[in-house]
Amino acid sequence: MDSQWVAPSPRGGMKGWVDRLIGPGATSVEIGLQLVPAVIAMVVAVVYAHASSTSLATGQLALIAFLGFDIAGGVATNATSSAKRWYHRSGQNWRDHLAFVAIHFVHIGLVALFLRGQDWTFFLVVSTYLISAAGLVTSVPLYIQRPVALILYSVALVGDRYFLAPTVGMEWFLSLFFLKLLIGHLLREIPYQPSETVVPDP
Repeated sequence: MDSQWVAPSPRGGMKGWVDRLIGPGATSVEIGLQLVPAVIAMVVAVVYAHASSTSLATGQLALIAFLGFDIAGGVATNATSSAKRWYHRSGQNWRDHLAFVAIHFVHIGLVALFLRGQDWTFFLVVSTYLISAAGLVTSVPLYIQRPVALILYSVALVGDRYFLAPTVGMEWFLSLFFLKLLIGHLLREIPYQPSETVVPDP
């Protein structure tokens, strides 16, 4: 097996910034899986939002485009082997993971402010649940992190569907947002390498 947790060192300059975002050593296939769906999601999100509400301003549509690109791209990025090696490398701990999650409070705030009419209850409820769920996932033993994360993600889906008013034109937001963070980012998984093949059990 070629799986290994040692991430290459980030490159210099702008390429190094990209490496720190998506993980050093990302293959061209991984990069394509991050970019192509993100661009498609950006376009589809804007078209859908415009069709759902003709009252959206240009700035709101631009925000939706950004969120569509970032979240759809993030779902793929956080699941790649290069990202797993980087974000779960030696020296990373629960504080680093919670800091990464907390940065995304900005996304919730932007939606609450510009797409939900300053709905600060939405911001408080979603942010509190997000950081609490992330804290719980990172605090349990590694062997049960996956089922715990999936349970908490399921609760988020049900809560979004039945307890929160939808964001018009952005009904997809929370389901993909929590998928990116609770399932994609937090779970430590084997960073398989391109040369590996699946060998069936005898």
